[in-house]
Amino acid sequence: MSSIEILEADLDCREHQQAVVALSNAYAMEPMGNGKALSSDVRRQLIPALQQHPTTIIFLAFRDQQAVGIATCFGGFSTFAARPLINIHDFYVIPEFRGQKIGQMILAAVEQKARTTGCCKITLEVQQNNHRAQRIYEAAGFARSVYVESAGSALFLSKRL
Repeated sequence: MSSIEILEADLDCREHQQAVVALSNAYAMEPMGNGKALSSDVRRQLIPALQQHPTTIIFLAFRDQQAVGIATCFGGFSTFAARPLINIHDFYVIPEFRGQKIGQMILAAVEQKARTTGCCKITLEVQQNNHRAQRIYEAAGFARSVYVESAGSALFLSKRL
């Protein structure tokens, strides 16, 4: 069995740029993504936009020089803890590589980065019916956010613009 390498992406490296676009597009095509490919405009603009965003952090998983997984993250801030946080915005492993602990390895790399940069937490969102991903996240210590017990767990909402 070949080894897995988890790297923090260098968005100036052409190989990493290609991996980010390809994996982001593959994720978008999945039922848990958008169910369709990224537009050619988005694929063209993705790397420059990520490079310009000041808190972009991306982890890539490689097996034998092939990019097989990605966590696209952004830094945030917790006002209640007065410390930074990392939000995992996109998380994806190519289907034929699932079940090989690659997701867990990527999550461990994100956690290590969060710990070394003084973050108070890592956040993410997951679709309610994505049970496989929920099991992976729960095994890594993620749980629904509860800030005030009597208020129940937090809900993640969005408004498209």
